[in-house]
Amino acid sequence: MSMRRALHAEWTKALTSPGTSGLLVMVIAGTAGLSGIVAAACSGATCGADVALTGVQLGQAIVAILAVLVIGNEYSTGMIGVTLAAVPRRFLVLIGKALVVAAGVTVAATVAVAGSVAIGETLLPAYHATLRPAVGTVLYLVLIALLSLGLATAVRNPAAAIGTVLALLYSVPIIVTVVTDPVWHDRLVKYAPVSAGLAVQSTEADPLIGPWKGLGVLALWTLAALLAGAITLQRRDA
Repeated sequence: MSMRRALHAEWTKALTSPGTSGLLVMVIAGTAGLSGIVAAACSGATCGADVALTGVQLGQAIVAILAVLVIGNEYSTGMIGVTLAAVPRRFLVLIGKALVVAAGVTVAATVAVAGSVAIGETLLPAYHATLRPAVGTVLYLVLIALLSLGLATAVRNPAAAIGTVLALLYSVPIIVTVVTDPVWHDRLVKYAPVSAGLAVQSTEADPLIGPWKGLGVLALWTLAALLAGAITLQRRDA
């Protein structure tokens, strides 16, 4: 089966699943909505992109759940066997799902970030939108979605995958904040996926890791998760 046919099959599944479209709408509403709440509550005149784009903290969970369910639902219902029978070249299944997830999240994240920026410019007098944090936030959400897809493919259980991803998104950053050793604290900030990836939003003059380098660290985590998922999909029975 060609890549085009595999991609068409995955795209058809996404379009015909009401859960997928609902979650994409939630990405937009949740991200922009939380950004608006935080911006409205911010009384300081120095609030910047990290405040205007705070909604990513909620949006990342929604894109992660969406990506997990793209393959997790097939594992839980047994439909993965049908999918793999229709597409014997298993890596094409994962590539097709990854492209569909990336496309859908890119569109939703772009709208969500644009809304957050518009809200920030309206509610925060000192806030002036810049391109890098906005574009970087969209890329961050796409990478989080693909990371989640890779982990879900490797774990194969949607509940376990969602738990793992949410722990990575929220527990690890909490652990980073309570590490008292400055050397290890800085290492964790630089190399943990969330803290490194969100450096792209930083407006500090001298952050611990450069904005694009931080996003590159997250990209490496994502690549590792997708490779783990691809190996698992190839070697294990459906």
